[in-house]
Amino acid sequence: MNKTHFFLLLLPFVLISCFKSERQSQPVSGKTNTISIIIDDQLWYGEVGDTIRNKFASPVWGLTQEEPLFTINQYPAKLLEGFVTDSRSIIVVKKAATDKFEIIRSKALPHNTFRIYGKSVDDIICSIELNSAQIIKIIRDAEIQKIQEDNSKSLLHPAVIKNKFHIDIQIPTGYEYMLHKKNFIWLKKDIISGNTSLLIYQIPLHDFKTGSNVVGSIIKMRDSVGYYIKGREPNTRMITGEAYAPYFSTTELDGKKAFETKGSWELKNDFMAGPFINYAIVDKTYNRILVIEGFCYSPSNEERDLMLDLEAIIKSVKIDKR
Repeated sequence: MNKTHFFLLLLPFVLISCFKSERQSQPVSGKTNTISIIIDDQLWYGEVGDTIRNKFASPVWGLTQEEPLFTINQYPAKLLEGFVTDSRSIIVVKKAATDKFEIIRSKALPHNTFRIYGKSVDDIICSIELNSAQIIKIIRDAEIQKIQEDNSKSLLHPAVIKNKFHIDIQIPTGYEYMLHKKNFIWLKKDIISGNTSLLIYQIPLHDFKTGSNVVGSIIKMRDSVGYYIKGREPNTRMITGEAYAPYFSTTELDGKKAFETKGSWELKNDFMAGPFINYAIVDKTYNRILVIEGFCYSPSNEERDLMLDLEAIIKSVKIDKR
């Protein structure tokens, strides 16, 4: 056998080895808000599958159109998990000799695998019911972490925002300053399907009513700055949509109490509308309510992932210490 023939025989093995090495060294990728479900068809097309869809593909709060919480891709259990490890979130569901719920976190975060094993259909459904809230939180936190890591590679220069509001916030390049006021900034990014916007503003702490109608105070506050957001037609301004009550909860941002409000906005005397997410942070250090809001305009296109991008930006905020 001459050297040429030996090289041709060896070449396929070299290529396979390189391919495997490349796959192992690649970081975890995958589409945003997508889950791979590894489950037998018999379970998927029965009560177990219905429970999974009800928990992980339920409609997202606050959007102007119905979109699922996560996009679900189902794979039969006979396939090895290695075929879908490029997904950041994997849920393995199957019947087994013992009941088990397990979370496996890869070192190449964000990447999580959840194993739900049960001796019967009822046992599996019970485990899904008990653990779905925890699974959803872990997946969403991993998605936000991935977005923040991607954003950090190319950031808008922070000096303007830092000097005005005493905060650091990771706003990616692509956003442009649309309007500056004394206590207000509007940034916007044009996308193929429309645009996304960020509002940052503040009001004195004593002007914000935190009694029984906090939602009313937030709506009044955001409608007051809506005069700055105008459409192409005359006499237009942004207002909070009245068709549906906003979704409201209390949370923390940068270790401080914050009010989270999700709902829809619309332009009065115009046709434009879309979803918003608003965080009103109780900042006693600077004696203010610091408000950071994201909203998008994406007519006839998906809004879910755009709103998660905005949420990830807002949740990167760090308030300067005096």
